[in-house]
Amino acid sequence: MAHDHHDHAGHTHGPTVLTSVNRALIIGAILNAGYVLVEFTLGFYYNSLALIADAGHNLSDVASLLLSLLAFRLARVRQTPSFTYGYRKSTVLASLTNAVILLITIGAIFWESLQRFRHPEPVAGGAVAWVAAVGIVVNTVSALLFFRNKEHDLNAKGAYLHLAVDALVSLGVVVAGILINYTGWTWLDPVIGILVAVIIMGSTWRLLTDSLRLSMDGIPIGIDLPAVLADLRAVTGVKDVHHVHIWAMSTTENALTAHLVLQPGLSDSQIVALKQDARHRLEHQKISHATLETEIVAEDDCKTVVC
Repeated sequence: MAHDHHDHAGHTHGPTVLTSVNRALIIGAILNAGYVLVEFTLGFYYNSLALIADAGHNLSDVASLLLSLLAFRLARVRQTPSFTYGYRKSTVLASLTNAVILLITIGAIFWESLQRFRHPEPVAGGAVAWVAAVGIVVNTVSALLFFRNKEHDLNAKGAYLHLAVDALVSLGVVVAGILINYTGWTWLDPVIGILVAVIIMGSTWRLLTDSLRLSMDGIPIGIDLPAVLADLRAVTGVKDVHHVHIWAMSTTENALTAHLVLQPGLSDSQIVALKQDARHRLEHQKISHATLETEIVAEDDCKTVVC
């Protein structure tokens, strides 16, 4: 049974995406770490629980960015006798961890909001609004760093969601700070917290399910199995396709193994050209690593002859 492996650099965007996301993770981590430090300091200075809580929320994003950065570093480590794919899968584990952190953060927002309803705290509305306004800028700029790659990589998507969530939280804190400053309605703070938690729950759940799907070697979102099979069967010389398996090697690279049943009478050069065509089609289906095994069915007795 003949088989070989192919990675066509001309159509594989994984390395480019990895480089872009890696750079965004570094810049995002630095920006947010600086803001967290400032927000914690001013929160204690103004005795503002809202700012301190928001800084803690932002700190979880810094931790997630650093975790994703570590995963991308591990993804570049060469394969070893024990890990023949290297550590690419660590990016999937990092995206799953990010989703869990987001869920924990949502739970913390709900809990803190309920506590605020039971025990209202005085809030320095004006100071809170100004500091949170800076947070909107920092988080929006950081989120935009990941916007281009958020549909190509789960970690980029996770980082984008984290930072977009923080921008929303900061916006809510600004609005609450202004209103509280002029009306004294401290109950607005927990109300906005709950609304933000509800809004972000939907996107967080999608990130969690996508991450679980990849960690269990399910077919990655965005890959249409019937379309892949149709493309392979459309290759000249291929009669049928079976034993097809598709999984994610990382959050940016997908792999496939398949048996191609060939028409009889094909020469070696025709089989080589056939495989090249098949791989080219797969690359357009976002599958950059393909291992193809070929079988020829004899016309006279329909027995499978392995080539």
